[in-house]
Amino acid sequence: MFDWLFGKKESASIAKDRLTIAIMSDRDSMNELPFMDEMKAEIVEVVKKYVGVRAVDIKKEVHGELEALSIDVELDSGEVENYKKLKQTKK
Repeated sequence: MFDWLFGKKESASIAKDRLTIAIMSDRDSMNELPFMDEMKAEIVEVVKKYVGVRAVDIKKEVHGELEALSIDVELDSGEVENYKKLKQTKK
C-alpha cells in the first residue's frame, strides 16, 4: 500500500534477513553442551569451598570466529559481606 512512499523490500534483502535469523537460531541451539550440567555441578562445588552460592549459569557464546564459555555465579549476600570483612581485616 505504501510501497511508493517507503519503497518495496527486494527479495534479496528478505532472503538475507531470513538467513540471519536462521543462523542466530542455529547458534542458540549450540549453547547447550552435553557436559554442561556436570561442569556446572563441579563449579558450584569448588566455589562453595570458599563462599555461598545461590546460582550458576554457564553459556557457550560465539563472537565471530571465537567461542567462549560465560560463567555467572550468584553469591549469597551474607557470604559477600563476610568476604568484604575478611578482606578488610587482611589489610
